[in-house]
Amino acid sequence: MFFPLDKQLRLNDKHWSEGVAEKVVKYSAKLSYAETMEALQELGQIEIGTSSVWRLTQKWGERMKQVELKEEQKANEEIEEPVANGKKQEKSGRLGASMDGTMIYIREEGWKELKVGCFFDVEVSSSLDPETLDWEELAHARNISYVSYLGGPETFGRKMWGEAKRRNWHGAIDTQVIGDGALWIWNLTGDYFYDAHQLVDWYHANEHLATASHLAFGEGCDQARQWYKQQELILFQGHADRVAQTITNLAEQKPGARDGLLQQAGYFANNQHRMYYLEMRADGWVIGSGMVESGGKRFKDRFAKSGMRWSRDGAERLLPARGALMGNRFDALWSSAYNSPLN
Repeated sequence: MFFPLDKQLRLNDKHWSEGVAEKVVKYSAKLSYAETMEALQELGQIEIGTSSVWRLTQKWGERMKQVELKEEQKANEEIEEPVANGKKQEKSGRLGASMDGTMIYIREEGWKELKVGCFFDVEVSSSLDPETLDWEELAHARNISYVSYLGGPETFGRKMWGEAKRRNWHGAIDTQVIGDGALWIWNLTGDYFYDAHQLVDWYHANEHLATASHLAFGEGCDQARQWYKQQELILFQGHADRVAQTITNLAEQKPGARDGLLQQAGYFANNQHRMYYLEMRADGWVIGSGMVESGGKRFKDRFAKSGMRWSRDGAERLLPARGALMGNRFDALWSSAYNSPLN
């Protein structure tokens, strides 16, 4: 498929230098193909048509995809902790990981889940607590890198492990995995990150607590707010088992909301060993998964704007560029893709 401007300028893929091709792919990871064409014309005086933008992105996106695949395969050849000269590597720093899902539209398939993961350095710095308005030493996620996969958890897990190896997961002095209550997240954690501290995101836990209060007392009433605040403190102190029992007791007292309340009680009972918020925060760990939720939104910003419909191949070829750009490693991935052999 050719656009009029391409014909007018007599352009083809071989016409473009490496520098132009790199800019095309980088801009396409941020903007629509039409917006990329306009940006390159306005900012770089590069006359290029939308179909050339698309073709270059497909060509080099496939190369980036293959580079990631090779890195993933290499990392998954050895799951165990590496040793050097018969000795384990010296540990340093703390690393965290988080996983979540978001939705993008694939032609002929409908809305499909894009699994998103991230890795980050855990660093403690003085911060203003929004609740107490006091300055405290709190943990933050820094130097975030991203992984994505349009499909099931098995392949996504291998991609996560590939990035974990690149980030030197086994070289960290201690590690953490944080996520919502989705079973697939904790299954993958058990497969790949079994020795990491596990924590259910504080804000997801609060949402479930709020749902329980609304089911039991009605939304917006004083009794619901008072009950919620009491249970929130108990939950933060690490007593999710008590919260689960309290909600179970409410279910017996309120038959009209029984099923919903028991579902919420089950959430806290099943995840109670991942809900030690006060302890984890005091030990210098993050307790919110905003880093991966923000990452999911940034993927959606590129792939789920109004009216966007992707072929599976088209989305999969652009995902590596988008993730690398978000994680500030586009230049490194481009260099590997550009210098890699064709086969």
